[in-house]
Amino acid sequence: MLSSYPSPPSSSSIRRRPLAAALLASVTCLGLLTACGSEDKGSETADGKASAGDGSFPVSLTTAWGRTEVEKKPVRVATVSDGDTAIALALGLVPVITPDVEDGDKVAEYKQRAIDKLGVKKLKTYDDTDGTDYEAIAAEEPDVILGMNTWDMDTDHAKLSPIAPVVTFADKKQSDTLTWQERLKTAAKALGLTKEADAVIAANEKAITDAASAHPEFKGKTYTYSVVHPEQITYMSYADQDPGVFEQLGLVKHPRAKNYSANKNGVSLENLDELESDVLLMTYPFGDEGLLSASELESNKLFQSLDVVKKKHFAVVPSENTLASAIAYPDALSASWVVENLTPILAKAVAGG
Repeated sequence: MLSSYPSPPSSSSIRRRPLAAALLASVTCLGLLTACGSEDKGSETADGKASAGDGSFPVSLTTAWGRTEVEKKPVRVATVSDGDTAIALALGLVPVITPDVEDGDKVAEYKQRAIDKLGVKKLKTYDDTDGTDYEAIAAEEPDVILGMNTWDMDTDHAKLSPIAPVVTFADKKQSDTLTWQERLKTAAKALGLTKEADAVIAANEKAITDAASAHPEFKGKTYTYSVVHPEQITYMSYADQDPGVFEQLGLVKHPRAKNYSANKNGVSLENLDELESDVLLMTYPFGDEGLLSASELESNKLFQSLDVVKKKHFAVVPSENTLASAIAYPDALSASWVVENLTPILAKAVAGG
């Protein structure tokens, strides 16, 4: 997995992201932009209802809370997380209502692009400060409610299901383990948009394949990806991390990564040489709440002595434009945008000075 934020970031737009550490944690589906799962041709349930998104209705889906029956092709779709909003937008749907994850902050560029493309000025939202607003969702009379990207379904399902069919995961453990591709495909089945989902996945695969082909110099370069948290500098590219976008673009983990794990990932200021690699990438998503600022770290004498820093193979992955967050929490809408924005940063770091 490649989540940068084991604990909640301070930015509201990041803090409200629906999934944390294990959005990519599927041992059979590795990589930010790799299509996952076997091709699903559809099947029939005992009562003859379609269980897969072949475009026919009704559709019957198994969830951790029982069966969800979607009687006809949905038109009005509500969402309960930013990741679910991304699914709807990626499939060409404007949700009738979504949680207000921005809280007045600027909408992420990739999300705004999708909104603009769909011809709307802004999405209708509800205040999710205290959780899902069931009354606001009910007032919009949705045909279905997307809940593929939430940790709160245990609480929400009983109150959402009387409003409309709830499209969510088949096992509670999957709140952490499904890839964005799998979430997209499940939602698409219920919406009758499987072909559209396949097209989204294919476009993202092409984006990363094209980027890797355009930058053969990435191949085989070792990298270290580290995040400055409030309590520590975190070695995020540890050995067990599923290969995310960095490795899909051709980079490989440093052999030192084997010394780190999800439960052992802190790097002290006395051991900054642990960050040494062909390419070093840092991010500071917590701003002033981080252990130290970018200027404080980069003025550290031990940090300055690293070969990777002296030779200028070091780069900062920005958090202000949500790139660091999008790397940590990939979804159907952000994946190709991540490649678009990360590739030039990597190219500059690999080239060095």
